[in-house]
Amino acid sequence: MKIFYSFINKLSLWGAYLSSLLLISLVLLILTEIFIRYFFDMSTMIADEYSGYLYLAAIFLGLAYTFNEDAHIRINILTSKMSQKSNRFIDVFAGLITIVILVFALYRTILFTYDSYDMQMVSEGVSETPLYLTQLVMPLGISLFILAVLAFVLKGLRNDI
Repeated sequence: MKIFYSFINKLSLWGAYLSSLLLISLVLLILTEIFIRYFFDMSTMIADEYSGYLYLAAIFLGLAYTFNEDAHIRINILTSKMSQKSNRFIDVFAGLITIVILVFALYRTILFTYDSYDMQMVSEGVSETPLYLTQLVMPLGISLFILAVLAFVLKGLRNDI
C-alpha cells in the first residue's frame, strides 16, 4: 500500500512541478507582451488567449498536490471539537463524497473535450488553436485529484492519516 501512496504522491508532485512551470511561462508570456507593446508598439496577438490556457492548466495540475499538502479550504468549526475517531470518519465520508463528485466532473470534462475534438472546434483568436488540446488538462488534473483523494480515503480507512 505504501508503494501506491508513494506513486500518488510522486504523480501529484510532478503535476505541481508542471503547474509551476506553466505559471512561470504565463508570467514570461505576459512580460513579453508588455515589453513588445511598450517598446515596439506591437502585440503577440496570442498573449490573452494563451495566458488563459496556461492558467487553466496550472490550476488543474496543481489540485492533487494542493490536496496532499492540506492546502484546500477546510471548515473545521465542528470537527475541531470532535474526537480523532469522529474526525477520521468525517474525513473518509467527505472523501468518498468528493470522489463521487470528481468522477462526475471527470466524466463531464471528458465529454466536453471529446466534443471539442469531434466538432473540430478551434479558438476564436488569431492562433485558431484546437480547443481539445487546451482542454485535455482538465480530465488529466481531475484524474490526479481523484487518485489523491482515493489515497487519502484509503489512509483514513487504515488509520494512517
